[in-house]
Amino acid sequence: MGDTTTMTIRERLPAPLARTAGAVRRRLRGLRYTYAQLPAFPPAATTPVRMLVGPTNSAGQGHAWAQAAGTLPDVDAVSFALHRKGRFQFADDYGVPLAWFGQSRWQRAQQQHVLTNYTHVMVESLRPLFGARGYPDAAPDIEAMRDRGINVALAFHGSDIRLPSRHAKREQWSPFMPGDELTDRLEPQARRHAELVESLGLPVFVSTVDLLEDVPDATWLPVAIDPTRWQQAARPLFSTDKPVVVHVPSNAKLKGTEEIDAVLTGLHERGLVEYRRITGVQHQDMPAVIGAADIVVDQLRIGLYGVAAAEALAAGRIVVSYVGDAVRRRVRSLTGREVPIVEADPGTLGDVVTGLIADREAAAERAAAGPGFVAELHDGRRSAEALRTWLISKETL
Repeated sequence: MGDTTTMTIRERLPAPLARTAGAVRRRLRGLRYTYAQLPAFPPAATTPVRMLVGPTNSAGQGHAWAQAAGTLPDVDAVSFALHRKGRFQFADDYGVPLAWFGQSRWQRAQQQHVLTNYTHVMVESLRPLFGARGYPDAAPDIEAMRDRGINVALAFHGSDIRLPSRHAKREQWSPFMPGDELTDRLEPQARRHAELVESLGLPVFVSTVDLLEDVPDATWLPVAIDPTRWQQAARPLFSTDKPVVVHVPSNAKLKGTEEIDAVLTGLHERGLVEYRRITGVQHQDMPAVIGAADIVVDQLRIGLYGVAAAEALAAGRIVVSYVGDAVRRRVRSLTGREVPIVEADPGTLGDVVTGLIADREAAAERAAAGPGFVAELHDGRRSAEALRTWLISKETL
């Protein structure tokens, strides 16, 4: 009951006091680590350009971008992540649990490590890099890094910069509405982050093209995956008695899982498909799950495609999602490629899925475009090119 009571009290406190209370609590929890050996930091690289990205590693993208950057000449890149209990852990180069993140001894060591070893730092989601020190964002850390002459950039993944009220105006199926708990929480965060983006004047990268609506001067940094893992785990399409349809509700409200469940459960009960709603599967086990599907329904609310859709496309699955005309046009303009995702929304999902299983040859042709699309845009090479201008100065070229 102690944790529940503490959280209830903190929720009732003004935001500055709540942050301070949280920092004190983390500091007390971290006291037992004071005299323990610090977690190992990566060895210092000797390349002219040394990049760090962190601390959220959302969907493993911080690590993927670091690996992509490391393919550029004279660049070494490292990913750092905060590890939280109960959340899926993606690969990273080093990380710490929340108790360490709030411990002053580790914070000093982390700050020293960053300030003395890196020439470039990409801060994800404006989250602090030097530990939980009571600050609402990474602004103090960024100031310290800039004072040391480090080139700092910002990276955003989605809800950290997407303004719900703007999204609701442009998207018919937007999950955001006034008075909704999620909307009321994300709206002030996105506004605060947008103000910081404006005041800091740093290079900004976004992981999906829809976010260019919120940060028009940002650079698209495509999500990056290893296509081989997904291709190797995939079975031939429509090779089972019933088509297998999979949905992975990583964020049920944003993905429109309630509507997806209702439609696909109905088709399942009619015997038209085998519907599998996937939860609790670790990321390293997901290629087998996706590879066993014929159709993957991603989301119906936001109007984008991201990591999950790219993984299913790489596996040659038929991907159904609400991408939206604006995102399709933007991708076409930036890359010359058509997004090979079958369009659907809450009102059309049932007809779309039944149409796909009725004309399996045409559906398979659509799926066949997925691996090539991912190989060109999302295997890390285009991500590296997006980072090139920031990482490699004109004097070095």
